[in-house]
Amino acid sequence: MMTALTAAKAYATTQKAMAAEPGAGAEAMSPGGGFGDLLKSAMADVMKSSKAAETQMANQVQGKAQLVDVVTAVSSAEQSLETVMAIRDQVISAYQEIMRMPI
Repeated sequence: MMTALTAAKAYATTQKAMAAEPGAGAEAMSPGGGFGDLLKSAMADVMKSSKAAETQMANQVQGKAQLVDVVTAVSSAEQSLETVMAIRDQVISAYQEIMRMPI
C-alpha cells in the first residue's frame, strides 16, 4: 500500500527529474503550467516507458536485444507507473478529506 511518505518521495523524484532535464517530458507544459499539465506529462512519460519496455521485450523474443536492456526498460516502466499511482492515491485522499470537511 502506498503511504503519504512514498507518494511524497515519488513526487520529489519527478520534480528532480523535470528540473534535471528541463526539456524532457515538458513538451505539453506551458510556462505557467499547472497541476493538470504535470499529470498529462507524467502520463505521457508512463506511456512512453511502457511502449519502450514492450519493444524491448519483443526484441528479446526475436533475439535482437539483451536481457539486461529488457529488465532495465521494464523496471523504468514500473517505476513510472508506481509514481503516477502514488500521485493518484494522494489526490483521491485529498479529495476525500475535503469532502469530509464541515461547511
